[in-house]
Amino acid sequence: MRVTWEELGWERLADGVGRCRLPGWDCTAGLVRGTDAALMVDAGSSLAEGARLHGAARRLAGRRVTHLALTHPHFDHVFGAAAFEGARVYGAHGAAGTAALFAPGGQGREALRADAAAEGLDARAAREAADALVPVRHEVHGERTLGLGGGRHVLLADVGPGHTGHDLAVLVPGDPAVVFCGDLVEESGEPQAGPDAVPSRWPAALDRLLELGGEDALYVPGHGAVVDAAFVRAQRDALAARFGVSR
Repeated sequence: MRVTWEELGWERLADGVGRCRLPGWDCTAGLVRGTDAALMVDAGSSLAEGARLHGAARRLAGRRVTHLALTHPHFDHVFGAAAFEGARVYGAHGAAGTAALFAPGGQGREALRADAAAEGLDARAAREAADALVPVRHEVHGERTLGLGGGRHVLLADVGPGHTGHDLAVLVPGDPAVVFCGDLVEESGEPQAGPDAVPSRWPAALDRLLELGGEDALYVPGHGAVVDAAFVRAQRDALAARFGVSR
């Protein structure tokens, strides 16, 4: 028997669509359920957190997670991915080709581990998650639609670069539509631009999000509360001013 979103501490966004705000870094993890499949958006910051998410998703969807969309390759969004055994893993175009990140023993894994430890993740948990990191097997070139059964479809869109070189958004059509933005949008703090950010392209990525969702969509940031189109536009303009990008 399915439980309600609220019983597990999740936030219901629309019919069959919800998310939870994870402790620590206030990351979003989302779930979209259909009659034949279930899609998870991002995987948490550790193997243990990923296992908890998958357990909750099983109870909410009545099945294991069959598809996992990783919005971008930062530890707090991908380190739980190995807990979703058997799921098809999706990422933005180029994500699978970043061999240094996803290949066993690659330097990118070490960079993620070091970043996680520096941000406060237990050193052992960071090492275990980095060693177990699963590769993106299904790159999204432009857009890709997934059917989850029962008339439920989701659109995966390569909208970056921006926050990173490989930013994936997830649009769930409906009333309201829901857009999972990853860290292209942040509500609980100023958007973070690390060494892998592409600031000159970030405002255009937010324009793309707005094209996908439209005026009435719910926009789910990588960190923080759900926002509306006006918030996304304001953050786009602030990023353009911050990085000197002409509009």
